[in-house]
Amino acid sequence: MSMQNLIYKYLSNTANEEEIAILFEWIDASPKNKSLFLKLKKAWVLTATNNGKRADWIEIQNKIRQLTTNELKDEALQNNNKIHLLKGYKNFPLFAACAVLVLILTISFFNSNQSSTVIEVPKIVNTNSKIKIGTDKAILTLEDGSTIALEKGQDYIADNLTSNGEELVYKSKANNTKPEIVYNYLTIPRGGQFFVKLEDGTQVWLNSESQLKYPKNFIKGKTRQVELVYGEAYFDVSPSENHHGATFKILTENQAIEVIGTEFNIKAYHDEALIYTTLIEGKIVLDNTVQKKELKPNQQSILSKETKNIEVKEVNVAPEIAWRNGVFSFKKKSLKEIMKVLSRWYNVDIQILNEELETVKYIGVLNKSQNLEEILSIIKNTKFINAYEIKNDTIIIK
Repeated sequence: MSMQNLIYKYLSNTANEEEIAILFEWIDASPKNKSLFLKLKKAWVLTATNNGKRADWIEIQNKIRQLTTNELKDEALQNNNKIHLLKGYKNFPLFAACAVLVLILTISFFNSNQSSTVIEVPKIVNTNSKIKIGTDKAILTLEDGSTIALEKGQDYIADNLTSNGEELVYKSKANNTKPEIVYNYLTIPRGGQFFVKLEDGTQVWLNSESQLKYPKNFIKGKTRQVELVYGEAYFDVSPSENHHGATFKILTENQAIEVIGTEFNIKAYHDEALIYTTLIEGKIVLDNTVQKKELKPNQQSILSKETKNIEVKEVNVAPEIAWRNGVFSFKKKSLKEIMKVLSRWYNVDIQILNEELETVKYIGVLNKSQNLEEILSIIKNTKFINAYEIKNDTIIIK
């Protein structure tokens, strides 16, 4: 598909997520591409007819030439270069490279009497905020109850563990004289994230506002058991064959997960009614004493804390694990759900004054390194939100 057709599909709200991701990669590739796209978008608005319908591509190009004639001659839109869709969309590292510009790509629905949305420069009520972007940080609680703050730029070394402030690594003890299990806790505050490599080689990425309980050392041949006390974590479990057949088990609120050796994501926040477990590869078995479910790759289980029912469905795993690769991906997520994710990462409280706004759904991607004010401005551009106000560490959506 040519870039010309791809942009046209985006402006007409007919592009899919993969096509949008490719477009945004192209826009981010150079200032010239970005400038051209902004002119195209402006021309798209200017060529609207009275009944809200858009002109065809030729009409849009004519309007662009009126805006500027010098920048189009050597652009990709004037040649026949082809761009291929991401064949590996489920391979998230490839997808993540594309999802770097903005949060909102398109609105998933419009009011029945609204045929289009004109984008204007947003009016920000207050930009004098000191809201920080989330970063690598955690609190390590040792077996004796003492705590250590792990932060970027600060090293910590003790016994069989080391940290450079961005990750925590446990080394296996070949001659462990204390075979009894002692537990450590790793707590990720709001506005934080962290990586830990357990003593058996299992890798765990922890999202904001999460806590993991795990053994400092595993006992040879015994089940390797950890607990996601709350929050969200991505597990890359060291295979059982590397540990004399010892299985790996993860406890969460309301369920236990038995693992052979696999990669999966668990989202189990205290303030959410559902627990999501998404399998990327391998095999896991979920058990909540009421039901037992086996997950296959690209399947997700949804456990209701209230009813104890477990629903299993096929999913595209890329958006579910986007956070681990520095990107939040929202696919038909409500404003309320999006704000909850942002509140954890930016460590702010967010209030939505108009309850009707809470159910407005969006499709989009967000780079976790973006400033919160930039994201709020983009959301405001959708016209569903009248304004927002920043008061210290509280965001008020109006």
